[in-house]
Amino acid sequence: MSITFLIILIIFFGIIFLFSSKTLSPIPYFPSNKKDLPLIIKALNLKNNQAVFDLGAGDGIVIFEAAKKAYEKNLNTQFFAVEINPVLILIMYIKLLFHPNKKNIKIVYDDIFKINIKKFLNFDFSLLTFYLYISPWYLEKTVSNLKSQLSNLKIVSYMYSIKSLKNKQKTINGKNKIYVYKN
Repeated sequence: MSITFLIILIIFFGIIFLFSSKTLSPIPYFPSNKKDLPLIIKALNLKNNQAVFDLGAGDGIVIFEAAKKAYEKNLNTQFFAVEINPVLILIMYIKLLFHPNKKNIKIVYDDIFKINIKKFLNFDFSLLTFYLYISPWYLEKTVSNLKSQLSNLKIVSYMYSIKSLKNKQKTINGKNKIYVYKN
């Protein structure tokens, strides 16, 4: 067995560990479907002085596309990509290097179940919007954390509805369903 093959094997298993470790990534990585990106961006309803948080951002597909659209519209929208998986964080930092709106994108290494949102709000945003594409088993836990910190928020959930917010639900049909909730 050559040393090169051994190094490749170690890297391969290291990456598998990073993506399957419940400590490093309790939610499996499945990116949002690219065909639904225009509808997701529309549901985010980008505006000036808005903060958009993607909790469990993965490789940042939604945040980077939304930031590009905000840049094209000359909006002062801030984007926060929150992720706990170090490989996905690295991928986002590489993407950030080449993004036209990099000054308005923040990549945050944090746990979506414990994150203190208020520490990122250094000025008054007129609207906070959260994008969630996480396992339905974790949606309520995440929403509960958000509601304990904030009263005025908007949530866009991809594929899975949030049972506790069902009475405030608006549904957008794409390849997959997009659910919008507003307080």
